[in-house]
Amino acid sequence: MGGFFDAPAKQRELDESEKLISTPGFWDDQESAQKVVQMRSRIEKALTRQAAFVTGVSDAEVLFEFAAEDADSARELETLINRLEKEANEAETESLLSGETDANNAICSIQAGAGGTDAQDFAQMLLRMYLRWCEKKGFKAEILDEQSGSEAGMKSATFRVEGDYAYGLLSTEAGVHRLVRISPFNSGGSRETSFASMFVSPEIDENIEVNIEDKDLRIDTYRSSGAGGQHVNVTDSAVRITHIPTNIVVTCQNQRSQIQNRAVAMQVLRSKLYEVELEKRRSGAAELEATKQDIAFGSQIRNYVLHPYKLVKDTRTKFEKSDVDAVLDGDIDEFIHEVLLFKKGATGTQ
Repeated sequence: MGGFFDAPAKQRELDESEKLISTPGFWDDQESAQKVVQMRSRIEKALTRQAAFVTGVSDAEVLFEFAAEDADSARELETLINRLEKEANEAETESLLSGETDANNAICSIQAGAGGTDAQDFAQMLLRMYLRWCEKKGFKAEILDEQSGSEAGMKSATFRVEGDYAYGLLSTEAGVHRLVRISPFNSGGSRETSFASMFVSPEIDENIEVNIEDKDLRIDTYRSSGAGGQHVNVTDSAVRITHIPTNIVVTCQNQRSQIQNRAVAMQVLRSKLYEVELEKRRSGAAELEATKQDIAFGSQIRNYVLHPYKLVKDTRTKFEKSDVDAVLDGDIDEFIHEVLLFKKGATGTQ
């Protein structure tokens, strides 16, 4: 079972990391040590999954012998095969994530685009979709900032996702998303098209240098507009930071103090600036500008159609699913997998 089930290679990697961890002075550099420990954890999880997969295949072979004459065995075999297929797809997906920052946590921003109130409602739907996906993956998601819509939904939101390969997986979702449906905000019951965008950057640690000069920043404070609760800010503790050269704006209002909000906002800004620099290296400035299209028709990466039929279709891979409700409830792993395969084929990476 080679390829992405290369257990001997993974075991060698684990052995090397164990040797490194046992080296005297290993913990002198906390940041570097933590990276090695995280890598070891990912390898251990991969080996555990490999062992479980081998056991599952053996169980399937046994069940297959009885399935023809025993209905319970046949049902159990079908369930097991579905589980093994899902595990195989997850393993293959991770094997496609070999970028410099793919294993990092992710900083994600959703912005409502063309479509008025419908677009703001759609932005809220996308936020829920990604939070549900995080929940199903066992990832930790934290909303850093959310700007409510004028009538419904939200204008924008920034959230942090903590988990193995969070950035590599969610980076496939970056771009413009398009929704077609009968508007719940239009008394005439007309079909409306609305747009929202997703921007994803890798969370970076302090060891990665991003040059940000004070003269390039405009920092504003304002009163938080949270939903309420015992930790609502009663002073102007929310922070908005504008990076003047790039016009990147980040906000944070969900921490307990202005100092904490500013620290988180600066971390988000560093991550976004780092992602911009990575894109320049990967694609060149011209292609980077092409990704900054208007959040409107013609620039979408995915269409969500609720009327006159139900279909979610990715414009890059042409992969589609008719169960729109499941997709909007976080069932997006197949879309992510297909985009990673598409990117691999487009770049010719091995």
